[in-house]
Amino acid sequence: MNFYPEARQPKRRLSSTNPTLHDIRLQLFKAVGGNFIILQVLFFGLFCYIFGSLFQQTSHTHNLTVAFVDYDGGAIGVAVRDAYKQLQGDSFPGLIEFSPEQYAQPSTLESGVCHVDFWAALYISPNASNRLSEGLRGGAASSSYNRSDVLSFIWNEAHYSTTADSVAAKLEALSEAARIAYSKNNGPAALQTLPAGDVAAVSVFSNPWQLVSINLQPTTQGSRLIYNTLVIILILLQEFFYLGIINGLYAKFKIYGRVRPHRIAIVRLTVSVLYTFVGSLSTTGAIWAFRAGWDVNGVQFVLTWMALWLFAHLNFLVFDVFSIWLPPLVVPMALVSWIMLNLTSILLPFALQPGFYRWAYALPTHAIYNVLVDIWSRGCNPVLHYALPVMFAYEILGLAISALGVYRRSHYGFLDLEREEKAFQAKIAESLAMALASEESDEERRVGREGEEGEAVAGDEERGAVVPMHRRGTITTVADREEMAGRIWRETSKLRQDRSRTEAEANFGGPCFDLAINRSTDHLQPWWLISEIVPAASPLIGQNARQVL
Repeated sequence: MNFYPEARQPKRRLSSTNPTLHDIRLQLFKAVGGNFIILQVLFFGLFCYIFGSLFQQTSHTHNLTVAFVDYDGGAIGVAVRDAYKQLQGDSFPGLIEFSPEQYAQPSTLESGVCHVDFWAALYISPNASNRLSEGLRGGAASSSYNRSDVLSFIWNEAHYSTTADSVAAKLEALSEAARIAYSKNNGPAALQTLPAGDVAAVSVFSNPWQLVSINLQPTTQGSRLIYNTLVIILILLQEFFYLGIINGLYAKFKIYGRVRPHRIAIVRLTVSVLYTFVGSLSTTGAIWAFRAGWDVNGVQFVLTWMALWLFAHLNFLVFDVFSIWLPPLVVPMALVSWIMLNLTSILLPFALQPGFYRWAYALPTHAIYNVLVDIWSRGCNPVLHYALPVMFAYEILGLAISALGVYRRSHYGFLDLEREEKAFQAKIAESLAMALASEESDEERRVGREGEEGEAVAGDEERGAVVPMHRRGTITTVADREEMAGRIWRETSKLRQDRSRTEAEANFGGPCFDLAINRSTDHLQPWWLISEIVPAASPLIGQNARQVL
């Protein structure tokens, strides 16, 4: 096989008993074992945290409160109360009855649902029991009986859509149980007065009411399932990976050691603002493109865009803080932890989670999701009084700590660049010394040859012979110096290439990735590092070196 032939070469391969390999093997296994334990503990903890938030979700359903107001005060209200007594439990929403004096009109109940005082509101229309009794007697009252003006409930499907759907299903079950309870309580008496030949009266008896749904914001599109999951994850990953590219570029070109810190901070802020601006626009556009008849307008589009822009930028700053103050190997672990903690805060409403998880009110993802629900529901989730302060707190703190981190990176970047320049100068001086030593050796040999020629000329003169004289010293010296200049240039070119590779691999903290376009950075090598040393040896060499560089 001709694939990777050097992989099978025995050259420089160490045997398993080699002492050097013994030390390397020990360090390797320590590193592998340590990371093995850390990652296992980290992901086990994250799994426990996520599953803990979903643990016994059904038994927390009673925390989803539903307001109940009986504007009728008759037999239907009694049937509803009896039905709730049968269904009441940990797995059924809690029905809290209010007097008509507390909520004088159904519109006040709608305002309560809109302000998230409760998840839904169930009410019985005024005089509903009397109309039902008249409808059971037959005649015109039976024909004109309106089943939709008896029992109604108000809810907001945009607020945790799957949870809201489950509450609506539970209220449907309560309505059906109330119908059975009404028939049990009032059926015998109604059958005595029910006209046998009146089809309308019989229909009223068999189906006394239909539960009416008043949905403040219908949200039935399939994409609603990922608004509080994949959409958030992709936004966070989008910021993290671009930050990795930015850090990689700054490390590759040694920006922190070459540019003033305040300029770096301004440029990084400008780039991050523009990137998150466009990214949030793309996200909002994708949500709107697949809204599938969802009743939202252009104003809500702009508000959603602005909210996601703020959320994306504050997370960009959070990841930048991670990359500044955490060791590079820990940054991916911090990313995973940050995503999982934030995602858990919006998987379910806090009413269905253990009380411990309410600390996530302080996380930006919980804030942004509630802001989005408020926007999509046209103000029917007023949480801006705490959500916006939470997000702006992350934004302001992120800006301050990120700016401080620029100065930190510039400090260490300048020290590293200065150290590399000194090492580079030392290498050039070493190459120059070797070249000068070689020139001196050639000069000694040339002087020796001239001495031998002088002795030969003296002997010829004694014999009376005429020997032509040649002036070779100057020509030889110039040629040797030209040759030495070329040698120095070759050596320094090799050093520049080595340093360029080192620059490309350098990283001053933060996730970095190999660039798709890897252009050479040889032109970044300052020429004065050579020209300050070379002229000290010879003006001619210094001039040639400058011309070549």
